[in-house]
Amino acid sequence: MARIAVIGAGMGAMAAAARLATAGHRPVVFERASTYGGAVGRFEREGFAFDTGPGLLQLPAVYRDLFVKTGKEQLEDVVGLTQVEPAVRHVFADGSVADLPNARRAGVAEALDAVVGTGAGARWSAFMNRAREAWDRSRRPLLEEPLWPNWQVLAEREPYPAVVRRRLLRADRVATTLTEIGEFELGREPRLVALLEQYALAQGLDPRTAPASAAVLPYMEQTFGTWAVRGGLRALADALHERCLRRKVEFRFDAPVARVVEKDGQAAGVELADGSVEEAEFVVAGVAPGALDRLVAGRAVRGAPDPQPEASLPSRLTVHLALRGARPDGTPYRAVVHTTDRAAELAWLFDGAARPQSPTVAVLRPDDLSLVPDAEHEAVTLTVTVPPHARVGEEDVDAVLSAAERAVPALRDRLLWQEIRTPRDIAEATGAVGGAVPAPALAAAGGQRLHPSNTTAVEGLFTVGGWSHPGGGLPHAGMSGALVAGLIVEGSEFRGSQ
Repeated sequence: MARIAVIGAGMGAMAAAARLATAGHRPVVFERASTYGGAVGRFEREGFAFDTGPGLLQLPAVYRDLFVKTGKEQLEDVVGLTQVEPAVRHVFADGSVADLPNARRAGVAEALDAVVGTGAGARWSAFMNRAREAWDRSRRPLLEEPLWPNWQVLAEREPYPAVVRRRLLRADRVATTLTEIGEFELGREPRLVALLEQYALAQGLDPRTAPASAAVLPYMEQTFGTWAVRGGLRALADALHERCLRRKVEFRFDAPVARVVEKDGQAAGVELADGSVEEAEFVVAGVAPGALDRLVAGRAVRGAPDPQPEASLPSRLTVHLALRGARPDGTPYRAVVHTTDRAAELAWLFDGAARPQSPTVAVLRPDDLSLVPDAEHEAVTLTVTVPPHARVGEEDVDAVLSAAERAVPALRDRLLWQEIRTPRDIAEATGAVGGAVPAPALAAAGGQRLHPSNTTAVEGLFTVGGWSHPGGGLPHAGMSGALVAGLIVEGSEFRGSQ
């Protein structure tokens, strides 16, 4: 039974701690903030409550597995879980609206036919069939196994079976990026292209360079569904923290770690900011890359492949709105209001150009009375992917509100107050430079979209959470916790989650 120091109380770190404690170890979590959850936070004011991180859950099977294996309870026994319907409303640039059903791919095709035109659903379905092949080929090595020592195989092999584009007098081509999938396989139909590329933008990925394997992102959502948690996603963090306590995990809040202690080249504990040293046989770090570098005296200890610099990754602008008036019947839980100028938005996010007049905005309108003072009010959250280190002014927020009004009529007339969360706020909460948000790991692209392995150059030091394999996102955080626990419990014999 080993004493294990866990740095950070994010979702991946808590998932690892709960599993390690269940296996008989003694995890102690050191968190620099006064609470747990990391990016899965909450803001409350005047009876309104908002998630400050993700607002919906995908791949709930990850957390079902966690709660069953750490306490023999179903996820639904500890949190209220509901499949939202429709899964999402898309408000396209031309004003057309498509409500896509939850986890019913045939229904998605029917909805696209009705809005975009006959044949649109068939084109999208054919793309999703190829996305399924990419999922089947990459799911295990990308999500359920420790990163292979020969990870270059994942970097070089594209799992997406792209359609060959025949061209007269020139070499045949296949789609190698999401943008090329839109051009070659979706007939350049602007609404289908917008639908496809939105999945990349939501993760901070440039569809012009994101590998075709990113097709797994829409596949996961449209196949496995989208779920709401009663009380918001923060309720899931509450349940995971409670599970850790039941498994005798010790938490120390307001306890920043200054460095990882090493002895004979092996992690031997942590030194806190107050100078005290806590000995441990293993250390699990759930922190951003820059923070990890500071904890190990500036040495590069993260495993291959080389990570993308935090400072180059997009962040998020979130606007929480307290509205007077009841949530109208039939309102979708989530809507995506697409930009009216996709090229300008991509240039803003990834090329340093000026902000477009109308950015893509994700709108969350929870059907959950526990998040509002009473039934005569509504809590709405607007989220926009923004460049790293973005400085947010009144004009930026006004552009977001104007775009959101395409999905929330009379928004400004109903507005009581707003709370703005900028990249700087994300940086303060997570320690990520510029408020960067890590994307899920993807195959191909020369390994540029993989994340470093959970093992490090220091024996006994492991990394967990969105900045290590298998990357960012709430489901992936839970997967990383399972992988790290397996590596510590089973050692070199561990071959992946079952």
